[in-house]
Amino acid sequence: MYLTDDLSSLKPDGSEDNNIYFSGDIVQQSVSLAPEIVNAELERYSENKYKHIASLKRLTNKLYKNSYRLERSNSNGKDFLPILRSELKKFKKLQSSWMLTL
Repeated sequence: MYLTDDLSSLKPDGSEDNNIYFSGDIVQQSVSLAPEIVNAELERYSENKYKHIASLKRLTNKLYKNSYRLERSNSNGKDFLPILRSELKKFKKLQSSWMLTL
């Protein structure tokens, strides 16, 4: 509900603001993290594990990138960025130690 205003406003010429997608991308990428972790854990072959790990790294990097994009946009989602970045830093540390256990 907090981001609804971001989605409903149009530019004066009737077109959408491209910045509205950053907050949705962040949510979607966050939701996609857990399945990749589970898939890497359940995979028996190391080659396939590394594919899931690579996907997990890409998702994490996209989250960082989109957080900086959101920061430069006119979105209400900016309020959550310090929390998101703090959590991403913790996640990356956990991710690196987790990868060593695979």
